[in-house]
Amino acid sequence: MENLNNKDFAQKIKKDKDAIILDVRTPKEWKEGIIPNALLINLLEPILFQQEIAKLNKAKNYYIYCRSGNRSGQACQLMDSKGFNTYNLEGGILQWEEKLFEPSY
Repeated sequence: MENLNNKDFAQKIKKDKDAIILDVRTPKEWKEGIIPNALLINLLEPILFQQEIAKLNKAKNYYIYCRSGNRSGQACQLMDSKGFNTYNLEGGILQWEEKLFEPSY
């Protein structure tokens, strides 16, 4: 896991052809706005979270965020232990300075 501030997180996503953005917030939080192209996998549903990350490609790079950076840090640690390469958005979406989008479900 590498912790990134909002500017570094945004720059790395734009440059990384293997970037996958994961939002680990709740569906209610998700509806408040997302980083473009993010996938929702709610960390607070641990069984579902484990099932969903088991389907992911370990060759990709995972850029993970939540509301404040706490849950995404936990998700990064869990995914790192399973062989994923992860980046955590420090301070979560509260620190995100770029435009948020409505999820398109």
